[in-house]
Amino acid sequence: MEFELTGEQKQLRNTVREFAEKEIGPHVRQWDEAAAFPREIIPKLGELGVLGIIVPEQYGGVALGYVESVIAVEELARVDPSIALTVAAHSFLCGNHILLAGSHEQRLQYLQGLASGQKLGCWSLTEPEAGSDAAAIRTHAVHNGGHWVLNGSKVFATNGNFADVYVITAVTSDGRKHRSHSSFIVEKGTPGLRLGRQEHKMGMRSSDTAELFLEDCRVPQENLLGKVGRGFIDCLRVLDGGRIVIAALAVGLAQGAFEAGMRYSRQRRQFGKPISEFQAIQWKLADMATEIEAARLLTFQSAWRKDRGLPMSLQASMAKLFTGEVAVRAASEALQIHGGYGFMKDYPVEKFYRDAKLLTIGEGTSEIQRLIIARHLLESQG
Repeated sequence: MEFELTGEQKQLRNTVREFAEKEIGPHVRQWDEAAAFPREIIPKLGELGVLGIIVPEQYGGVALGYVESVIAVEELARVDPSIALTVAAHSFLCGNHILLAGSHEQRLQYLQGLASGQKLGCWSLTEPEAGSDAAAIRTHAVHNGGHWVLNGSKVFATNGNFADVYVITAVTSDGRKHRSHSSFIVEKGTPGLRLGRQEHKMGMRSSDTAELFLEDCRVPQENLLGKVGRGFIDCLRVLDGGRIVIAALAVGLAQGAFEAGMRYSRQRRQFGKPISEFQAIQWKLADMATEIEAARLLTFQSAWRKDRGLPMSLQASMAKLFTGEVAVRAASEALQIHGGYGFMKDYPVEKFYRDAKLLTIGEGTSEIQRLIIARHLLESQG
């Protein structure tokens, strides 16, 4: 068992870190306050190789694995979790669904644009009445001649207002609950696809979140993604990988908050000395660093198993659960170290604090992760 990154992986980490600090860091506060989606950063991320990191070279990617993906997403989230969330939805939900279930022709048609950042992807499953119970979606699709006709609505669609390529899952039969769904590739501008309001959020404000409405939306038959009735099963496969990436996002956020707390503790003086010399602060830093390292190792384990084709659904849910809650605690403790200044927007911990909460909710709540983990444990015991 090897715990050291390779030379190439260290270089990737340094490259993404330098990019994030130079191209993203100076704009984080501005983007957050304006709730502005920085569309201009997407092609730059494509040039960096981040958007096509798991995409094979024949489809325009760089053909790396989930370990490398974890490294890259952590470094982005360390500077701005919102940008990391945009990448997660684009590459590891939308793009990965096409990679896993798409035909060779679909991969050729869509993945190169997504990997380069010339096109932005959106993956949409959640509905007003189907959140944790994702199988209860009501959006439906009916085959009509050479098209599928989609009707329904979606919520919490990351990148929805700016996407060029949407992967949308709908009910296509009245059969068994988990075998009655199919997924479709819907292109921007398709008649019947209408964008709703842009959501105004507490955190992750420069990551776009939208409502989608499908009103007799006619999708060509060749845009069926995978087999009829396999959509929900494919979604579960996509979510397993997606949870690893969200775990990496949580680790990056926690690391960024920890570093901010560490810096401030060395600068802030009380009672004639830096507050970092007080045991109460030192214990906070020690606990934060220990939890973050444990979260990182759990995330790398699930990525390592994913890259080797080993079962990893249990490990991905464990990583998602633990890292999300570590991120919330780290952001809270970093803010506490700042005292009253942590409550002000002049310091980055205020944003980390707001951003962190989503990581216990999005892509499967902490409660759902506990259900998944318990199910695996009970099944393993017969």
